[in-house]
Amino acid sequence: MTVVLVAGATGSLGSLIVKNLLERGATVRALVRPSSADGGTRLRDVAGHPRLSLRVGDLTDGAAALAPHLESVEVVVSAVQGGPEVIIDGQTELLRAAERAGVHRMIPSDFSINLWGYGYGVNILSDLRRTFAEAFRTSPVARTSVAIGAFPEYFLGPFHEVLDPAAGTFSIWGDGTRKIDITTIPDAAAFTAAIALDPMTAGRDVHVVGRQLSLLELRNEVEAATGRRWALVRKGSLDDLQTEIVRRQFAATNPFAYVALQYQTGMYGGSASLTDVRNADYPDVVPASVAEYLAGPGAAHFAVPESAVDRDDWPATV
Repeated sequence: MTVVLVAGATGSLGSLIVKNLLERGATVRALVRPSSADGGTRLRDVAGHPRLSLRVGDLTDGAAALAPHLESVEVVVSAVQGGPEVIIDGQTELLRAAERAGVHRMIPSDFSINLWGYGYGVNILSDLRRTFAEAFRTSPVARTSVAIGAFPEYFLGPFHEVLDPAAGTFSIWGDGTRKIDITTIPDAAAFTAAIALDPMTAGRDVHVVGRQLSLLELRNEVEAATGRRWALVRKGSLDDLQTEIVRRQFAATNPFAYVALQYQTGMYGGSASLTDVRNADYPDVVPASVAEYLAGPGAAHFAVPESAVDRDDWPATV
């Protein structure tokens, strides 16, 4: 029976990874902060599960303090989010603790577009994840990175400026014909649990995806789901997109003003596209269609938000 520790276990993705691991028969240790020592609301459905234990700790506690939580653990899954102090510093402490405890593999908190399709300086959040990946070069712990493309939960939200319910518009850069990779958070969690329990993924980047469709096809799905027309706004070419990113960088007080567009330049230009997609390795994971997502939790995207998007905290990967 595989023992897995999940960091970031009370988050939207981490909690579902815990649930999927338990369903697959794993023994799970959920690393939770002292403020979530009871597991929080997201772990309520699995509270009391005989193969789940909560371990109270924080990545800032350091490797020595984290190591006892990792004794007898075979795989670490990190679903934490944040800036460099979390993605680089905190995860490095978790990796060092894993080394002390003899952990075999670690899945870092990537869960994003293809991080290796473009160089440094293109995407600030990708740079954080690639910087942390360097720590595995001299580590006995094998790295397994999971790439899923974009989460529609975020891509269709206010942060990406694609869908505007108040104006009834759907905005694109470029011609909108290139396929982009989209995977819901529940499907990403299901894939991640399967990959965590697959020893053949040690030392590999594993690309899995829910759906691949163009922006124009995505707009058609939105119109079909809502039964209304969403006016197509062509914001400019991909060169214009890059110019807009530079303009925002000069004017911004923090990276949240432009990082969504940094993701889009890679997605729309193709450099961030997933390659060697391995869905067939996990046939029991059946991703939701875009129509199913939009008819379910995705319907919330069509309501006018009550407040402006929060630009004061580090966003999720995509």
